[in-house]
Amino acid sequence: MTPEGGLGTVEVDGVALDVEGRGVSTSSTTDGRGVSTSSTGGAVERRLEAILMVADEPQSLVHLATAVAHPLTEVRDAILRLVADFDGVHGTVRRGFELREVAGGWRIYVRPEHDPVVADFVFTQNPSRLSQAALETLAVIAYKQPISRGAVASIRAVNVDSVVRTLLGRGLITESFTDSETGAINYATTDLLLTQLGINSLDELPLISPLLADGANGFEDLP
Repeated sequence: MTPEGGLGTVEVDGVALDVEGRGVSTSSTTDGRGVSTSSTGGAVERRLEAILMVADEPQSLVHLATAVAHPLTEVRDAILRLVADFDGVHGTVRRGFELREVAGGWRIYVRPEHDPVVADFVFTQNPSRLSQAALETLAVIAYKQPISRGAVASIRAVNVDSVVRTLLGRGLITESFTDSETGAINYATTDLLLTQLGINSLDELPLISPLLADGANGFEDLP
């Protein structure tokens, strides 16, 4: 109740409202780990979830905080709430994917127990042909591996994010290692590519120089 003539506030869904209905503050509680369980009704979590769904490399907290325009501490708490949500910690449904901290950043991964069914879907249930862009990107990785996504994009002069995700999903390339200085993931081809090409090793790949006008465009160091 509001005293007659006073401004007073009432709390509705965790938001303090004055008598004219204007939001003036948000309440905040913490769970047993000291992680804030409030914020803007889950809006930050949903934005972070959307970004992480399409990210093909681990995203640092600083990068994520910049992307959603929220304080770093709020983003950290939101990430931890997402981890708990995906894991079904507080009675929610345990998802088939998990949010994992890797190489100083956060990324969504398929849970290990679901790898077989995902691999079956990718390799047998979704056997569509690779696009020209995917074939060109695969060729760059095959000849220049290990190589970062940025270096591939530089050689091809186009964005290769979605193409790299496709190649990873097909099992034709894999994450070789993460550069300790830049945090960039370097990619290499897999044995599956050798099988598909019908060769025993990368040494059997044809020479690249005869296929280029002058051996340039990022391939100067190859025969």
